[in-house]
Amino acid sequence: MSGYEIIDYFNSSRQEYWSSQIKKSDWGAGQYLFKLLRENKLKEVVGENPRVLMLANGDEVVSFCTYTEKDDIQPTELTPWIGFVYTFPKYRGHRYAGKLFLEIEKLAKSQKVHDIFISTDHIGLYEKYGFEFYKTMKDMNGEPSRVYRKCLPDSQI
Repeated sequence: MSGYEIIDYFNSSRQEYWSSQIKKSDWGAGQYLFKLLRENKLKEVVGENPRVLMLANGDEVVSFCTYTEKDDIQPTELTPWIGFVYTFPKYRGHRYAGKLFLEIEKLAKSQKVHDIFISTDHIGLYEKYGFEFYKTMKDMNGEPSRVYRKCLPDSQI
């Protein structure tokens, strides 16, 4: 994975550049994330202290996702969430998103989080990364969404 690095959007000095790279995604939710970042409204939607992580190959975004208090299943007591998971087409099939998930797992363990959730319509994708189907819940539009959970082992510090 030489040349690849994980970039934390909010800790980057190049936020405008990185958001413009997210905007290049061909996915409606990626466009929505770009809009939330540009308008500084991400916290309003997903809660305090959101993280936007990107796997970059030089100046090119390979994959991105968020790690947040809330996602599109609201209201719910379930937290935290991985959301806005996207890998650019030319990089698909190499499990690059998994590198972001590992980074999120490290963050979660440091926060003493035991479960991480993902809301999706995909079947067979997140299972590859250790997520298990939890239950079907309604999203903010009232549509059914599959919720997956990953139980994190207690860290041995």
